Amino acid sequence: MVNLLKSVIGNVFSKPGTRRYPVEKRIPFAGSRGHVEMDPSTCVFCGICARKCPANALTVSRDPKSWTLEPYRCIVCGHCADTCPKKSITMNPNHGLPGGV
Repeated sequence: MVNLLKSVIGNVFSKPGTRRYPVEKRIPFAGSRGHVEMDPSTCVFCGICARKCPANALTVSRDPKSWTLEPYRCIVCGHCADTCPKKSITMNPNHGLPGGV
């Protein structure tokens, strides 16, 4: 019983073991991939990113000029950002939902 009381008192007066999320946000680690972002104003809708995506998470259509990313299929590898000829796709190091667009 004494050991339990000692543990309880120690936990009451110690710092929390976790980060207080809404107030303290974590800084992204160096080399973190984060999530995919797309700038539609510079995109020419060539479809190279969709063909090079190893997870087939991207769909590019020229006729209605649409670009979609299936967020739960994306593996956040960054291959689409590397192969985009106009650099319309970038990797944001801040974590969010996959696809983040």
